Amino acid sequence: MLLAISTPTTSAVVIGPFTIHFYALCIIAGVAVAIWLGNRRFTATHADVDGVVADVAIYAVPAGVIGGRLYHVATSPEQYFGKDGSLTNIFKIWNGGLGIWGAISLGALAAYIAYQRIGMSKTLPEFSSFAGALAPGLLLAQAIGRWGNWFNGELFGRPLKAPWALSIPPSLRPLGYQEFETFHPTFLYESLWCIALALTLIYLTPKISGGAIFALYISGYSFARFFIEGLRIDQAHTWGGLRLNQYVSLILMSVGLLAFNRFSGSKR
Repeated sequence: MLLAISTPTTSAVVIGPFTIHFYALCIIAGVAVAIWLGNRRFTATHADVDGVVADVAIYAVPAGVIGGRLYHVATSPEQYFGKDGSLTNIFKIWNGGLGIWGAISLGALAAYIAYQRIGMSKTLPEFSSFAGALAPGLLLAQAIGRWGNWFNGELFGRPLKAPWALSIPPSLRPLGYQEFETFHPTFLYESLWCIALALTLIYLTPKISGGAIFALYISGYSFARFFIEGLRIDQAHTWGGLRLNQYVSLILMSVGLLAFNRFSGSKR
């Protein structure tokens, strides 16, 4: 197809003894944006909290990476424990494989614990306010991080013939799809949705509480992820015609909506 998004021919650069993977650079850039925007939003509405976001990130970011990897390994065990799997691949995060649900869960838990510890030495607002301040930045981090999948040529969707389709080289096409050249660029769909949702949450910040903002982040992202996940053709566990992550999306969307109803009655 003449008009299509090309998959990069390389996903890393070698500088002397070091190999720099673009997937990792996307994750790092996303984390930096999340910390910067989170700190700016948190300090704009609360006094004496400068540096709190960075202090919490010291614990939350590694926990998020570990949680994301654990979720991926747990939901794709055949890649690591199967007949053709390799345990050493568990540690090769630069090849892709960070489950967002695990990253959010373990990262949020670590953030809560770190935030409470910091609160023992200084007066801090409720954690829900902190979470609401971080939500748009987390979405932007996810938007940036998804471009790592583009560099790796992974997690694309079903075959598609359109100007915005993603051209995939034969070596990266899954079994049964070798004859197709272009596919849905699901990384792009998710990136654009995350940016749009982040801007929406920033607009709504003066109108609703921090807890409600974070709840909308969870439910809004899960809503889009349900449909984007349905386009993907990478290997996944399915039941009743739906992929595992689609069921998780439905559950978390429901939880997010319930939480929004709980927090939307107050602005704090």
